[in-house]
Amino acid sequence: MLYEISEKAIQLENQGKKIIKFNLGDPDLPTPPEIVEAAYEAIKQGKTKYSSAAGEKKLREELASIHEVSVDNVVVTTGSKWAIFSLIFLLLKRGGNIVVPSPHWTSYELIAKKVGAEFRSLKRDLDSDWKVDVEKIDELIDENTRLVILNSPNNPTSKVIDDKTFSEIVQIANSKGAKVLSDEVYSDISFVKAKSILDFSLDNILVDGFSKSFLMTGWRIGYVIVEKDLAKKMIKLNQITTTCVPAFIQYGALKGLESRKRIVDEIRTQFKKRADVAHNVLSKTKMKFSRPDAPFYFFPKVDGLDSERFALDMLDRGVAVAPGTAFGDYREYFRIALTRPENEIREGLEKLCEALP
Repeated sequence: MLYEISEKAIQLENQGKKIIKFNLGDPDLPTPPEIVEAAYEAIKQGKTKYSSAAGEKKLREELASIHEVSVDNVVVTTGSKWAIFSLIFLLLKRGGNIVVPSPHWTSYELIAKKVGAEFRSLKRDLDSDWKVDVEKIDELIDENTRLVILNSPNNPTSKVIDDKTFSEIVQIANSKGAKVLSDEVYSDISFVKAKSILDFSLDNILVDGFSKSFLMTGWRIGYVIVEKDLAKKMIKLNQITTTCVPAFIQYGALKGLESRKRIVDEIRTQFKKRADVAHNVLSKTKMKFSRPDAPFYFFPKVDGLDSERFALDMLDRGVAVAPGTAFGDYREYFRIALTRPENEIREGLEKLCEALP
């Protein structure tokens, strides 16, 4: 349903209708100019040929330095989504199950089903402020669990898993022979500090990227930090599928890392302001929601709401939102992505409030 709403919004825009798009985590802010200029300069220098399936050496070395790992632990991928697909394919192509706290990013479940893996989700709720019940996740993990996926800060709730819970989940998973894949694409721009999987053994997996923290969603560049044998398998998979991330894109990303702190600080500040605006508007309604720990999302609940019908109705009113059913068993919820300018955020939220049953 998430992608159906996206396509309908595009169709309506093509027909000339104004749509305030709260449905996608695609920030309206432009890619920082130094990144664009560095990529352009790389093109002029002829960096338009095939590149290494592992990633450009200079970029991998810089990422290895930032994360304090060996360059052999770093693989550059065509976006973090391809990284996750690759890892699920490699680890579960012969069967097994994945355990994920829910609500969860749509792609985890869709990818698992595509490779024939069993998908097990642990439902969380707003009343507990989206905390993960460690005892219940322990019950879901068994000898056939190959992967536990954590996403902190989380899409769609924008909540961070507390350090104690994060550590307990990792210890339980590893004690049962399962790896933890930690999707940390929102971590750098989080309003609060989020624990990283790299605080633990490299038997586990970090997935990160440049889409959110460097405003490079359409550039399609991500990376993983993983133990060397699995890194080699990912590189081989890249070789027979995507081949490589274009070198000029990697040089743009490399330039972004030079200004990493300034760029992420500016993004964090901008989206904290937007979150405060949204909080003030939504607080005046009967919606139930938690204050976000990170950009870009609110995940409010309205008792008795059919969020799929609501999302379709809102398109007629010129606002696109993502129904909660896209993220698990959350029909009374919907996701708002604050990825539009502040004036559109106010206008869109007012229309949402007016339309509530």
